[in-house]
Amino acid sequence: MAAFGIAVILIIITAAIFAPQIATFPPDQQNFDGLTLEGAPMPPNATYWVGTDLLGRDLFSRLLYGARTSLIIGIVANGMALLIGTTVGLVAGWWRGWIGSLLMRLTDLMMAFPALLLAICLAAIFQPSLWIVALVIALVNWVQTARIVYTQTISLAERDFVAAERTLGASDARILWHHILPHLVPTLLVWGTLGISITVLLEATLSYLGVGVQPPTPSWGNIIFENQTYFQSAPWLVFIPGAAILLLALAFNLVGDALREEMDPTQKGRG
Repeated sequence: MAAFGIAVILIIITAAIFAPQIATFPPDQQNFDGLTLEGAPMPPNATYWVGTDLLGRDLFSRLLYGARTSLIIGIVANGMALLIGTTVGLVAGWWRGWIGSLLMRLTDLMMAFPALLLAICLAAIFQPSLWIVALVIALVNWVQTARIVYTQTISLAERDFVAAERTLGASDARILWHHILPHLVPTLLVWGTLGISITVLLEATLSYLGVGVQPPTPSWGNIIFENQTYFQSAPWLVFIPGAAILLLALAFNLVGDALREEMDPTQKGRG
């Protein structure tokens, strides 16, 4: 299953990178023969492999460029969320006291808000764009990482090797950078992989609701949003991008589960 997930991820990444070479049409080109005589989207055929959308644009080309959007936001937003969450968790878990209490109460406050509702509010305040959506998703997704890092940092701070470093006069920065953080890398790697699937789904949801990536920039979520009125007469406009979202999220989840099982001896064999 992990090999299947890796294969799917590599295929989608390759398709996104080489989208200009693979795409049969420009993603925003409205083709004169892209609609039926009644003005409806064309079904899959030899010219348009997965059909056209309501404006006569090639759906296959838009899916390829939409993969770029999903991957960029998934990786960038998740990377920023990991950075913020790791910093907050390390500082709160190491220094504790009023600093740790303040940061953890902020984390609890952020966790109390539904992530989707908070993301919608933030996206509505700012002008939605590719990078704004990535920032918004990062601002609502860092709290889980902070909580995990906080718990593990408290546990690691009580270990004998940390006490030995303190006895030798090592600074806090040296202990955090050379001893605490390396022990957190496996957890961050697993959580980062699993988090990309969450980010991809959240980006698709925001784009579907109209507060994510804005047209004409193709996104799997806004492709569904633009064509939802043709759900009954042209179901491929909804099912195909929906299947792409599901497949990418499933692939990252499979890889993340495999990493967790390999890096945690207590999980071995449970899959």
